[in-house]
Amino acid sequence: MRRFFPLALLLLLPLSAASAQNASPPQLQPRTAEPEKVPANATDRRILLEVQVTDKAGAPIRGLQRQDFTLLDDKLPLNITSFQAVDSAAPAATDPPLAVILLVDAVNASFQAVANEKNELKKYLLQNGGKLPQPMSLILFTDTGAEMQDGSSRDGNVLAGLLDKYELGLRTINRSQGVYGAAERFTMSLKTIDRLALYEKTRPGRKLVIWLSPGWPLLSGPRTYLSGKEEQKLFDSIAATSTGLRRARVTLYSVDPLGLGDFRNATYYEEFLKGVSSPSHALPGNLGLPVLAVQTGGRVLNLTNDITTAIAECAADANSFYVISFDAPRADKPNEYHSLAVTVDKPGVTARTRTGYYDQP
Repeated sequence: MRRFFPLALLLLLPLSAASAQNASPPQLQPRTAEPEKVPANATDRRILLEVQVTDKAGAPIRGLQRQDFTLLDDKLPLNITSFQAVDSAAPAATDPPLAVILLVDAVNASFQAVANEKNELKKYLLQNGGKLPQPMSLILFTDTGAEMQDGSSRDGNVLAGLLDKYELGLRTINRSQGVYGAAERFTMSLKTIDRLALYEKTRPGRKLVIWLSPGWPLLSGPRTYLSGKEEQKLFDSIAATSTGLRRARVTLYSVDPLGLGDFRNATYYEEFLKGVSSPSHALPGNLGLPVLAVQTGGRVLNLTNDITTAIAECAADANSFYVISFDAPRADKPNEYHSLAVTVDKPGVTARTRTGYYDQP
């Protein structure tokens, strides 16, 4: 086994299925919203997927029909049980609710990087006279927790004003604390994702979470070992995080405010993108921010210094996408991993969605 993850630090992991049920939501004022309405013909095995379809230039492809899509579960075709095109240019009366959440990470970035995050985000919010294309809200993630705006708004001027009110103090967790500080940031970040998923599960529709951050430490490398029990705990955490985000209909986006200044680490996360099918393959890196972004169907933008444009590109996914569903086959064991792929029967077209899910017996 090749594992770098100090064994005592595994005790900090918060994301087992059991702890997820008991976790409280981020520190925020509760939003008033009706719970997601489940269709009368839905089953407890029905899975929803949001699918982004683009051409070679990255522009959205509109006007597709159900018959244009093929859904593969572990490379085997599955029947698409429902289909809906969502298009802000031609909204339908039945379009589901949708929100964009802009998260400023003050835990995993330096004071200077966080200031840059805020400045670039403010530029985005004030574009077009502050007229936002979708309802948006703010979260500020600090050492003391996650502070979330109550409600969402299409007025970028209002959100920019709220952003100015956030005060950023000195971090109590920093790189000088070595691996223990890194492990604490890892744990805090995953707790926030876990609690955010629990909270967003109570709200209807799709949520795009644009996380402005270099990401937390991946804590993976060719040193130390994990016992079988520790591997199982980490695997359960990976499955619980994936399932929680899927059920909450959260798509994550990773935007690195360091841009080209962080190019040495820009592609390391790609080593952890493959879905984890067993405890023996589990690594802390499988819970990295860019990894979760790709696996939830989002994007990773970490090689640009134009953060304002990067935010806009992520938010543009809300303008046009497709919602399909399928009934998952019953698993042979708990947390049985299934890879997913969606293809479109059109030349030069790319479909992006969740890359897998964990099934249950």
